[in-house]
Amino acid sequence: MTTGTGTAAQDVTGRRDAARILLQQPILTAGRDPDALALIRRHATALRTMFATRLGYTLVVESTFARLVKTAPTADSRPRPLLRDGGEPFGAATYANLTLVCAALLAPGIGDHVLVSALAEQVRVDATALGIAGSDPVADRRQLVAALRALQDWGVLTDDAGIIEGWAADGSADGVLDVHRPLLAHVLAPQPAGTPEPQVPARVRLYRRLVEDPVVARDDLDADELDELHRDRVDLAHRLDEDFGLTLEVRTEGALAYDADGSLTDLSFPGAGTLKQAALLLISSLIEEHEPTPGADLAVTSSAVDTAIANLLAAHGRNWRARYVRDPGTVRREITELLVELHLARPDGDGLVLRAPAARYRPTVTERHTATERPEP
Repeated sequence: MTTGTGTAAQDVTGRRDAARILLQQPILTAGRDPDALALIRRHATALRTMFATRLGYTLVVESTFARLVKTAPTADSRPRPLLRDGGEPFGAATYANLTLVCAALLAPGIGDHVLVSALAEQVRVDATALGIAGSDPVADRRQLVAALRALQDWGVLTDDAGIIEGWAADGSADGVLDVHRPLLAHVLAPQPAGTPEPQVPARVRLYRRLVEDPVVARDDLDADELDELHRDRVDLAHRLDEDFGLTLEVRTEGALAYDADGSLTDLSFPGAGTLKQAALLLISSLIEEHEPTPGADLAVTSSAVDTAIANLLAAHGRNWRARYVRDPGTVRREITELLVELHLARPDGDGLVLRAPAARYRPTVTERHTATERPEP
């Protein structure tokens, strides 16, 4: 027999699982994941209320899709870019193609199906009329293909016959794509980045930062947000756990809400791979060399960063990617971008400021000895 308490616990768990899914997949369709959509629809009312009151987000749930609409990025935020299949971020031209494709698909003459050649031609005509048409047909097709693949990943376009791949290889290939029109109108952000948002209460701003940012430094919080963090810490911890299964940790240098199983992020750190290992070693090298005050940021000059990277290349280059060894400027740029994205650093002219939380990631070296070996006294 199911008790009322058991049912309530299942409801809380199901709602939290659904909320976590939406953080990972803000656009979700029945065709892509019918079980996840069914779970979200089951808790739709509670989820709409939670996202609206806690984070100021809008959740749209229909019979065939769910779309979590977040607020537009602020002028000083670092939104995550869309990526091509090879991991290269979208450029301005590719974003323009994505917008033009959406506009073309929303046109009155387009139904639930569209020829890829007709879609490409409409994009070309609109780009020409707007004065943003490219001059390289191959590059133009590559950018349009990236936009089409993004819409395919989101479930706006369905291509079971490999039509997009065929058209990417040969612009003369053609075929019909299925269009998910009910979802299409909710894909693009309602306003551009930097658009002033209506006044948001400090508790919502703080909660949003804790859910969305890897690290929240105290210096980045205004007085009202700091007051919320100090006054409502216990309640914040409870809400973060109940809503998303996140654990709140508050330190002198700031706060973070971490996910114990690591499934809510696509950017883990520390981690495997040359770039993440190099970034970890650079943090350790700079902190060891400059010995910052505990809990304080560390400003490092450009030459000091270059020296540290040169030393790391000398010590570890044989295990790193060849392109990093050939071009130290590349590894420096990519490490900086990674640390800034993780909120562990910020650029300072040509130099770098390691934020206080970065010290927590300084690796600890341990030694292992065999049974016949003993450390020297």
